Amino acid sequence: MTDHTVTHATFTIERAYAAPPARVFAAWSDPAAKAGWFAGPEPDHELDFRVGGRETNRGRHPDGTLMTFASVYHDIVADQRVVYASTLHAGETLATASLTTVEFEPDGDGTRLVLTEQGSFLDDHEKPEWREQGTGDWLGALGAYLSRTDAPVR
Repeated sequence: MTDHTVTHATFTIERAYAAPPARVFAAWSDPAAKAGWFAGPEPDHELDFRVGGRETNRGRHPDGTLMTFASVYHDIVADQRVVYASTLHAGETLATASLTTVEFEPDGDGTRLVLTEQGSFLDDHEKPEWREQGTGDWLGALGAYLSRTDAPVR
């Protein structure tokens, strides 16, 4: 018999961006913009950004395993908040299930983004610290995207 485990973890990451909340939110909500910072070097990314809409991002782990990150949007308040539930599969194996809240707060002329994720990490296929590091990396990619583009506010 195989032992099954679950690790529950919550983390919060804050970032400051030198762009107003409407611009940061647009980079999050526009499919082409989000693919520019969230998807990998060979993007297989789909985004239907609406309540009930889905997002899927697929890529290969260095060992060749197909990784699929899939989300469903449950709450969207333009320029202020996004709440979504996600799963991460490694091949056919469910590695994590999580609930994420992203808040976009005015901070002078910029934005203070607060991301909180509550996750269930299954059978040691992913560790909470790996997810927190990866999430921090793509929030860094969002900052780089915002600094190199004049992404429109929609």
